[in-house]
Amino acid sequence: MALTDLSAKVVLVDIEGTTTSISFVHDVLFPYASANAEQYLLETWETDNTKLIVEELQQLPQYEEYTSSLDEQPTIDAKHIADFSRYLIEKDLKVTPLKTLQGLIWDKGYASGELKGHVYEDVAVAFRAWTETGLRIAVYSSGSVAAQKLIFQHSIAGDLLPHLSAHFDTRVGHKMQTESYTSIAESLEVEPQHVLFLTDAPEEAIAARAAGMQTVLLARPGNAPLAEEHTSAFPVIANFVALQSLKQP
Repeated sequence: MALTDLSAKVVLVDIEGTTTSISFVHDVLFPYASANAEQYLLETWETDNTKLIVEELQQLPQYEEYTSSLDEQPTIDAKHIADFSRYLIEKDLKVTPLKTLQGLIWDKGYASGELKGHVYEDVAVAFRAWTETGLRIAVYSSGSVAAQKLIFQHSIAGDLLPHLSAHFDTRVGHKMQTESYTSIAESLEVEPQHVLFLTDAPEEAIAARAAGMQTVLLARPGNAPLAEEHTSAFPVIANFVALQSLKQP
């Protein structure tokens, strides 16, 4: 399908590699969470929220793998949970309790001004153009909903949160599962064919297309190269400029 043939009622955007550079996530956000995890856990250890995160982290299959590699039985304290969180981050595992913990740590960083959310220059322009024509914009990312909102609320382009009408994370399902996109369309109360999904990951594009969505791949600087089989199967764009004139069906 040519870009000029695209029309949608909802634009569903990925974050990492789509609206935001991969380097920001891996070189800024992840190290910040790793460096501040223990202090955050110490400060909030007795809260119900942190207790739930700690419990959910221990229920992960990776926890048994991690603890079996230790020399002795660990004490369940802030240091131990922070160490396990860093273990998950280093493996780049997108598990929900870790994402929740990271989001809470980043919240403090954004609030203090230590963090500013990266977005590409064309993102804010496209968001404004789409909302002005009545299109809805939603986000689907492996990062928690809270973390998503922080990036856009405290972005280098200003507060972009008012442009976004819905947020989805791994609680709706894995990003490579077709059922996740079906559930998102149902939640948005729109037919899948009226949703345009923008992502840098071909596996996600394949899953979204199988659910009936329109899909476009992003070839941003720093993204993994796209295979010929994917560039021939999906429209590929370098930025959102080509889609700023996107209309509703």
